[in-house]
Amino acid sequence: MTSLFKKVALVARHGKSEIVTSLLHLAGFLDSNGLTVLIDDQSLSEAQAGQYQRIERDKIGRLADLVIVLGGDGTLLSVARLVAPYRIPLVGVNQGRLGFMTDIPLHEMEQSIGSILQGEFVPEERILLEAQVIRGDKELCKSLAFNDVVFSRGATGSMIEFEIFIDDQFVYSQRSDGLIVSTPTGSTAYSLSSGGPILHPTLPAIALVPICPQSLSNRPIAVNDSCVVEFMLTRGQDTRLHFDNQSHLELHELDRVIIRRYRNSLRILHPVGYSYYDMLRHKLHWGEKLI
Repeated sequence: MTSLFKKVALVARHGKSEIVTSLLHLAGFLDSNGLTVLIDDQSLSEAQAGQYQRIERDKIGRLADLVIVLGGDGTLLSVARLVAPYRIPLVGVNQGRLGFMTDIPLHEMEQSIGSILQGEFVPEERILLEAQVIRGDKELCKSLAFNDVVFSRGATGSMIEFEIFIDDQFVYSQRSDGLIVSTPTGSTAYSLSSGGPILHPTLPAIALVPICPQSLSNRPIAVNDSCVVEFMLTRGQDTRLHFDNQSHLELHELDRVIIRRYRNSLRILHPVGYSYYDMLRHKLHWGEKLI
């Protein structure tokens, strides 16, 4: 096989025997076609990996030309944040539940991956968010999010109060259970279940979606992805900041979080024939054509 990619990293959701079987099958297919196979060390043990080289997940971006994820969207999210700085493309094989991003069915894995390796794919660029947390005059941390940055109340159950600024202009104050700042990719995740709009993945936009606001006039708003969004917590005990629901930080009153589009986009490779609208219709059980 003549492949556009020479080194392919495989990442799978940990702990499922059927995924291990699929991963090893795919590794064998790639190896038989002359590609170098790198396996995420969280996906397989040394004994399971056998002849294949295991690498640490945070080194994938430096060593691989392509990353193939087997599992669900959660697995892909965790990898996306790591490889985004390196502009490494991702391919998703669905062995999870919904699979909005891991869109290759398992039974089509070998055929679809083979075509993608030969350059037959539909590329799609998707944005990420970068969040900077500031306490007083010090930066606490920076983190990336592929789906969303979420502010939420903690275990105490009390609503939180905060102010939102966009490009240094005051937009509103709000009392609610929290706020979702979503990319177009994340618009079909937590944002959707909270009443946010579905944004096409290529749309240059960021959505701000309130979570159970006290005032019914607080509605979702979409802004250009060149905007800088600032969140300031004015009142709230045990307030949490979440990145793709996979890591979190506790916020204190008067903490500020600056959110902007990350400098790199992430390239996802879909099989030829992929349609975003077909995917939505299938995953969300929308009505089929009548004629």
